Amino acid sequence: MKDKTPLIRLAKREDMGKGKVWLIRLAAFGVAILIGMIIFAIAGADPIKAYGTMLASSLGKKSGIRQVVKNAVPLLGVGLALAPCFRMRYWNIGAEGQITMGAMAASYFALFWYNKLPSAVLLIVMALAGMIFGAFWAAIPAAFKARWGTNETLFTLMMNYIAIGIVAWLQGGPWEGKPGSQIIPMFDQKAVLPKVLGVHCGWILILLLVVFMFIYMNYTKHGYEVAVLGESENTARYAGMNVAKVTLRTAALSGAICGLVGFLTASGVNQTLYSDVAGGVGFTAITVCWLSQLNPFAMIVISLLLAILSRGSSGLQTALGIPASISDIITGVILLCMLGCEFFINYRIIWRHKEAAGKEAA
Repeated sequence: MKDKTPLIRLAKREDMGKGKVWLIRLAAFGVAILIGMIIFAIAGADPIKAYGTMLASSLGKKSGIRQVVKNAVPLLGVGLALAPCFRMRYWNIGAEGQITMGAMAASYFALFWYNKLPSAVLLIVMALAGMIFGAFWAAIPAAFKARWGTNETLFTLMMNYIAIGIVAWLQGGPWEGKPGSQIIPMFDQKAVLPKVLGVHCGWILILLLVVFMFIYMNYTKHGYEVAVLGESENTARYAGMNVAKVTLRTAALSGAICGLVGFLTASGVNQTLYSDVAGGVGFTAITVCWLSQLNPFAMIVISLLLAILSRGSSGLQTALGIPASISDIITGVILLCMLGCEFFINYRIIWRHKEAAGKEAA
């Protein structure tokens, strides 16, 4: 009789020791570095010198370190925003739009209220406006999901383009500075975040948010409801939870934090508004979430690593003349290896002949 057992099949691993888990992750990072060295060699660069240049441009000077922190802040902020949604198995892919809407709301007050409010009050109003608009933008697809069971992945993704389109219209229309420039004027200094240690003070706010999110997700009733709903919607309903309410609340919280990141980016970094204000952070932060396993403190490390790679890529192009596309490939390889290793942590591969041998031995 012909054996119908698949040649290869996957099985969920039981709990793996933390030591072995981190050994697999370190091995994946080492493989990524080796692949990167091969790519550098093919591009005609000395791999050791190239990696050294990346580290020197990121961490060798104060200006580089400040840029790394500046790049890490939005990644960390959006990673924290997405974490409760992902734990709930609600796939919020709309962070780009929520950041954009938050930045737009904050920019309104920066552009038209700067001469009506003291600086401290103005910045607080801008932050609150950003959070409210971000929460509103995130609540729309969540409401449709809760009421009609729509696909939140597609819905939130499409909302990104609507938000970007609105800001693009403002750029060339009502908020345009010089006619024909397609540019929104720079903010008055009253609407710009002050700096602490050479970086806008938003980094302090985001670090406080790390502590808040850790407590929220692990030690509060709301965090418990999010976890239960993520495991099973039926279990959540059986336990008496209002699934629609939990979904809306969690999505709105996620959007509010994204809107706050939009405010920090517009006020602390760009000091103006344009349609690409999110800059792809909403998508990159998904990687931050998965690599950190939704752990807020681990997100700090992952965000800094990605920021170092981003800053180092710029240094490669400037110092060694290596095309930006090569450095982007290196970054992609590292991320791919780090994400791919999670597969081997969670699953094991079973070959047909080994399984048969095991049965015979038994």
